Amino acid sequence: MKKIVLVGGSGSIGVQTIDVIEQHPDQFQLVGLGVGERVDVLENALKKHKIEIACTKNEEDAIRLSKLFPSVTFYFGDEGLNKLASYTAYDVLVNALVGFVGLKPTLAAIETKHDVALANKETLVVAGELIQKALKKNHCFLYPIDSEHSAIFQCLQGNQWNQVARLIITASGGSFYNYDRKDLQNVTVEQALNHPNWAMGAKITIDSATMMNKGFEVMEAHYLFDIPYENIDVLIHRESIIHSMVEFVDHSVVAQLGVPDMRLPIQYALSWPSRLSLDTPRLDLAKVGTLHFANYDENQFPLLKLAYEVGKKGGNLPAILNASNEVANQAFRDGKIKYLDIERIIFQTLENATYESVNSVEDLLANDRWARKFAESLI
Repeated sequence: MKKIVLVGGSGSIGVQTIDVIEQHPDQFQLVGLGVGERVDVLENALKKHKIEIACTKNEEDAIRLSKLFPSVTFYFGDEGLNKLASYTAYDVLVNALVGFVGLKPTLAAIETKHDVALANKETLVVAGELIQKALKKNHCFLYPIDSEHSAIFQCLQGNQWNQVARLIITASGGSFYNYDRKDLQNVTVEQALNHPNWAMGAKITIDSATMMNKGFEVMEAHYLFDIPYENIDVLIHRESIIHSMVEFVDHSVVAQLGVPDMRLPIQYALSWPSRLSLDTPRLDLAKVGTLHFANYDENQFPLLKLAYEVGKKGGNLPAILNASNEVANQAFRDGKIKYLDIERIIFQTLENATYESVNSVEDLLANDRWARKFAESLI
């Protein structure tokens, strides 16, 4: 029985994680849960699971729920998330938070010697080197939840990592793959959120349209699998059936296939090295019929190219890339800027940044604050 603490529990990944846990009550126990403002998700979970510790975004929600569930310890805010992650009586933290806020809970879990199942991209994008050092120091393991990194992790099973020649990360191309650049200026938020294959949160869906999400995944893969950027490729695959591939030194390519459903990578992160049954649709390749592949166009998706450049330079630049993207992404969703302004804000923020080495979380926080302030000034 693995005891699970879940942060980001009211988002898409969080809700699906709870579903996986409920499908296997003999394997997993949810003992801690953190949510944002959707306290209905937490309240329902408190009625169904033996939760010992919980966190809400707002203090008033924590106070109200503590009266309804007196046996549960409640916290609130970002500090509350860190307390959940630092809780002693659990085995694996599932980090399903979106954005830079996910970094500190990841570090808190590792520093208290807990393994982490990670769906929070920003943890590795912004602080990959710090996370690697913390994992090594505390003898902990990071299990990937992103479908692409889970696919690579699955393809590597039974193989030797030093015989890997190349990682091939597949990309759907997002909502605007077939659009001309001139047609992108006036696209709407609703159009951007209409992803062809995946049901994801709003922020990640916009990142998928700009391919910033894929750039973050390249940076994650670099740290997760210790592979140089030069050996990580992105391949457009519109059907999202092949979730990623690994090419070995003998040019054999191993791929992981499945229907687009995040519950599979979530469950594999929790059950590894075992596989468990899962109530999801089965892949019918005869029904799918044909799979398509193409190289991505750097002119169509300049943020993906930028992510490679920033990743190779490292230092404080990934933190600035992430912060400016978060600001621009939110501004577009709020109707304050047009779609292509997302790129403008990110590029201008980086052009005005000064490279610095990063030695601590405080360094990252300082750069994050600067980048957010600068990006906001461009809106």
